[in-house]
Parts: sequence; C-alpha cells; structure tokens
Amino acid sequence: MQIQSYMREKAKLVHQALDDYTAGLEGIPSVLKDAMRYSLLAGGKRFRPVLVLATVEALGGNTQQALPFACAIEMIHTYSLIHDDLPAMDDDDVRRGMPTNHKVYGEAHAILAGDALLTEAFGIMARAAGETGVAPEVALALINEASVAAGAKGMVGGQVDDLLGEGRSVTLAELESIHHRKTGDLIAFSVRAGAMVAGADEEALAALTRYAYRLGLAFQIQDDILDVIGDAVLIGKPVGSDEANQKATYPALLGLEESKKRLNEITEQAKNAIIGHDGINPERLLQIADYLLARDR
Repeated sequence: MQIQSYMREKAKLVHQALDDYTAGLEGIPSVLKDAMRYSLLAGGKRFRPVLVLATVEALGGNTQQALPFACAIEMIHTYSLIHDDLPAMDDDDVRRGMPTNHKVYGEAHAILAGDALLTEAFGIMARAAGETGVAPEVALALINEASVAAGAKGMVGGQVDDLLGEGRSVTLAELESIHHRKTGDLIAFSVRAGAMVAGADEEALAALTRYAYRLGLAFQIQDDILDVIGDAVLIGKPVGSDEANQKATYPALLGLEESKKRLNEITEQAKNAIIGHDGINPERLLQIADYLLARDR
C-alpha cells in the first residue's frame, strides 16, 4: 500500500503538469488540442514519469528539475499508444477503459495527435535547460538519448519487429530483443533521465541502467501474462488480443508457468543491480520492482 500511495502521489503531480502544459498550447487547431489531451489525460499508471522522479529521489536530486523530462517521456509513451491502437497496428477499440483516440477523433486526427505529442515532447526537454536550471549539456544529452530510445533503433524498431513476428515462431533471443526495444528502451531512458538530472556518476548510472533494462523486460513479461489471465475491466482494454493477433509473447513461447518463473527471475536481477550500491538509496526503486511483479493492470 505504501508504494501504491507513493505512485499515486507522483502520478497526480505528473498529471497536473501535463494538464498545464497542454492547456497552455496556443495557435493550434482545437480538434488537435482536444485529441492530444484526450489520450494524454486519460489516466494510467504514469509508470515511466514516476520512475524518473523516483530515480532522482534515490540520488538526492531535485524532482522539479526532472519534472519536464518526466512529462516529455509520458508524451512520447502516449503517442506510441495512440499509434499502437490504430487499425493498421493492433486495431484496438478501448484503452484505459475509454474508446481509443481514433474511435473518437478518427484515424487522421489520431495519427496527427500522436505526431504532435512526440514533437512537443522534444520541445519540452529543450526548454527545460533554460527553465529549470538543468545544465544545457545534460539536456542535450537527454534529448539525444530520447531520440534513440523512441526512434528507429529503439521503440519504433521494436514495434516493427513485433509486427514482423506476428504469425511466426520466434526464438527467445528474438523475443527479448523485441521487448528490449519496444518497451525496455523508454523505461531505461526514464531511469537514466532521472539519474542524469540528479548528477549520477558513471558507476551509479551503469547500475541504474542495468536495473532499468531488467525492470523493462519484467514489465513486458507481466503485460504478456496479463493479456492471458488479466481482468479486462482492471486493465482497461480487452484481454486475449495478443493471441488473436498471433503476437510473439512469453506465454506463447514458454507457456504461462514458465513465463511467471522468468518474471520472478528478471525482477530479482533488476533489484540486485542496485542493492548495496553507494550513493543510491534504492528503497523506492525496489518497491516499484515488487509492485510491478504483483500488479494486476
């Protein structure tokens, strides 16, 4: 309950900041602004931005300096969800318990809303250097990392390989590569962003990066499991879509019980990466790992 309360508190902080950012957008078509805000403010765990803030706190940094980067990451994530749900991709009608963006605004406006969120995210990160006191070289490094994590080498490339994996057998190495890029890169960037804003040294940054990538893999394995046994009402979208779309998943490859075993192993590896590390107060990050292990949505 303690970590759930913490995550709700941080998610509320991020939500308010996202509301403020997008409410202040001027000079754009009203339907575009509405479509952007519709998906961005629909709720959700805000897992990635919470990770940014929790990492900053673990290193004794300033969360207000990191908040713009946390919001930018959530915008990137939301853009990916809008595009994921499109008929050309996963063709989903429900997201977070609400009709998906294209069901409300149409495909064209949904695509453009995703494009706008992605682009605005980079603007927020660029402005953060002047507005929060984050060193320009740190902000520039983060913008570069974001472009890799969200781009062709990262999330977008992972999505392509995910589509190419539909309806065919993949190896465990191929599956982990898909998950690593499709989900893990943006989660790893979330932790690294918090660490870099907080001024982590190379050793701490390396440990946190190991934690983040194992955490990202655990997150995706749990997503795969929940698509098989989860409650659609709690998850906020239909279950069974992975099987219907013949997606490459852990349960499809290893079976449900072996996937659960793998989930536990990966979670422990994530936690071990930061336990006992000088300069990192790991309590919240360890709690987040345990929370993900037990989550039902």
